[in-house]
Amino acid sequence: MTKKALCVGINDYPFGEENDLRGCVNDANDWTGLLKNHFGFADVKQLLNADATKAKIMTGIKDLLNGAKAGDILVFTNASHGTYLADTDGDEDKYDEAICPYDTDSNLLVDDELRQLFANIPDGVRLSVISDSCHSGSVTRVMVNEYRRNRQLNPRVFGGKELSPDQLRAARKGASGSGAKIVGTDKHPESAMKEILLSGCKSNQTSADAYINSDYHGAMSYHAIKAITDANYNLTYADLHKSVVSLLEDENYDQVPQLEGTDEFKNRRIFT
Repeated sequence: MTKKALCVGINDYPFGEENDLRGCVNDANDWTGLLKNHFGFADVKQLLNADATKAKIMTGIKDLLNGAKAGDILVFTNASHGTYLADTDGDEDKYDEAICPYDTDSNLLVDDELRQLFANIPDGVRLSVISDSCHSGSVTRVMVNEYRRNRQLNPRVFGGKELSPDQLRAARKGASGSGAKIVGTDKHPESAMKEILLSGCKSNQTSADAYINSDYHGAMSYHAIKAITDANYNLTYADLHKSVVSLLEDENYDQVPQLEGTDEFKNRRIFT
């Protein structure tokens, strides 16, 4: 049995400081430490800031999956900006959701590309995906005297097409709610997923980059790791999801993490 992970964290983007984040590298380090110190992952690779280009992330995921066989346990975590790629032919309001690599100005990592990578995972391989980024256009509430900003990168920053609020609302009709939107339509049902996905928010929400406990973190990542620690590292994915939703609600975050995958996977102990 092999245990391997890839943890991505991007704070610094080449679009000026106003578009930088603060908690993503900490998230990558926190997930790395958790996997190494409490779940027996000896092989954990990181891609941080300028190293986290689309090409390197894609290569990292392919390396993670390469040679995987039944019984292997794999983890991919991502903390970064998220955005959408708007339809450009003008025939209808629609968009693809995307992770923003460092070189977002020339490359986006679109949900369809992740779906294609994960579709070929051999049966019996257990892949966990944790996505703490935004994939929507609504605004997370910022509370007075606190650092809380959303992890959405407006498409106009990298020369993309920006949808109006009305267009975004129209495009979201019928969406399943996942923050990463790898699955969720009739074409890509949860029952067909080979991976399990814990995302930071619904598709019509944003994930928060926040100042928590004297440092910067993704709100979902911080509270997910807290839930895992509080449970002495022994809980199912369903338990984790329930706990992190409750913790974020208690702290007045306007985001609801989503859990997607088969019922069997949801009821499995995390990272096993």
